[in-house]
Amino acid sequence: MEHEADLIEELIADHREMGALFEQFDERPPGCIERKLLLEALTIELVRHAVAEEMHLYPAVREHLENGERRADYEIAEHSSMEERLKDLEGRDSEDRDLDRLVRDLRTEATAHMKDEERHLFPQLRDGAPPFVLARLGQKVREAKDATLPRAHPQAPSVPPPDKLLPRGLGLVDRVRDQGTNSGHPVTS
Repeated sequence: MEHEADLIEELIADHREMGALFEQFDERPPGCIERKLLLEALTIELVRHAVAEEMHLYPAVREHLENGERRADYEIAEHSSMEERLKDLEGRDSEDRDLDRLVRDLRTEATAHMKDEERHLFPQLRDGAPPFVLARLGQKVREAKDATLPRAHPQAPSVPPPDKLLPRGLGLVDRVRDQGTNSGHPVTS
């Protein structure tokens, strides 16, 4: 029987995928359309991941860790900060002179958040929550992945534009978040 990833393993895999998208963005020359497509794919993945953590990880943190309420609230505040950075990037053209700086700032914040989770929060949760709980939550994340939008892939330029994936009307960050929270399933990467 094949091992299915638990919640923590699923979220760490998401972290690696987002890191790869940041690297691919950095590898593309300024002004090229692929950078804009990679940024849109990264936005989708970051928001989908945040929604998954808010729906599955942080309730487990609240339940199974001492000071879990405070820790979960802190993590959610970090998500809000990153989503504001993403919203600031939404209207930017691929040739915008501030784009590189803004993406670099986002990457710094997102990387620090992911490293902190992997070094501190995930080991604490692994020690505090029963393995069957983490396995069940990993399954919920996988089911949500199957029930929601297609995943952005490290070959992001081949991903359909977000306007083909999501309804119009709101900015990309809000549309992805709404898709995840209104579908009855979290939007995860």
